[in-house]
Amino acid sequence: MNQPKTDARCHHDPGVRGFASDNYAGTHPEVLAALALANDGHQVAYGEDAYTDNLQRIVRKHFSARAEVFPVFNGTGANVVALQAVTDRWGAVICAETSHINVHEGGAPERMGGLKLLTVPTEDGKLTPELIDRQAWGWEDEHRAMPQVVSITQSTELGTLYTPDEIRAICEHAHAHGMKVHLDGARIANAAAALNVPLRTFTTEVGVDILSLGGTKNGALFGEAVVVINNDAVRKMKHLRKMSMQLASKMRFVSVQLEALFAKDLWLRNARHANEMAQRLAEGARSVHGVEVLYPVQGNGVFARLPHDASERLQKRFRFYFWDEADGVVRWMCSFDTTEEDVDEFLAALKEETAW
Repeated sequence: MNQPKTDARCHHDPGVRGFASDNYAGTHPEVLAALALANDGHQVAYGEDAYTDNLQRIVRKHFSARAEVFPVFNGTGANVVALQAVTDRWGAVICAETSHINVHEGGAPERMGGLKLLTVPTEDGKLTPELIDRQAWGWEDEHRAMPQVVSITQSTELGTLYTPDEIRAICEHAHAHGMKVHLDGARIANAAAALNVPLRTFTTEVGVDILSLGGTKNGALFGEAVVVINNDAVRKMKHLRKMSMQLASKMRFVSVQLEALFAKDLWLRNARHANEMAQRLAEGARSVHGVEVLYPVQGNGVFARLPHDASERLQKRFRFYFWDEADGVVRWMCSFDTTEEDVDEFLAALKEETAW
């Protein structure tokens, strides 16, 4: 599959594979072809192009006839702008302690978005109505940031999934308290593939108000989108996207990638494959002495605990990250281009390095 490097302009070895992140993968060939198709001639800037217009129709088929899509540059931008669109200046966001907005966005929701994050510890990365209630209080207390949004991630940062009924319960509970629900969907395709349901089943149909639609981790070159389901946020989104430096002038090149993914079934094919490779990896890892797979493998990520020295030796052969280095926990991610051979080579190396 991978050809040796022959072109002097190529500064990496395409044969090197890793399990550090689905962001390490390249761009799916069908997405690259779509980018080339959109490149000829002139199109109106700032989203008034034919590709963004068609993306609107595609997104409405997946979510609802009233949905509005706003392409942006990246996932952090999508999350921050979406959360701003459903909060006041004094608003706060309830989220899991492990959530991406809390741990891996450099403080952007608080520094750039002006939001207070009210975090809740969870066992599996998932919130429940009972866990939300730990922070859902003090709406009339001017000394406390007002809880206005519950943010969940699907699939979660620990690779686990919410069922549609679990998200419905969260939405009903949040709405009863006057709060909105945001869904971080950086890996929303992996969740839909694993649950074997349409995207609307665990978003529009259960009460989600606004979501971040991921593309980069599923085969796009760059670009994500905010999908507004509760139209109260549409007017704010138009201004916030520009003010937050997430309005692309040549937006057609973001939109055409999402169009290539979501117009037919490329998003689903990519996600299913990544999930299947994660299952293969997890099954093999469970048979290795000294390796413990920690959470249900429901998406494209595997979290495991193994001896620290074995992880360090293995990292010299394959790139991956420690999740909790003190506890020996690592994260292995699979991508749309991960092959069975990649997984089997990694498992063979894992067995060698844990056999010392």
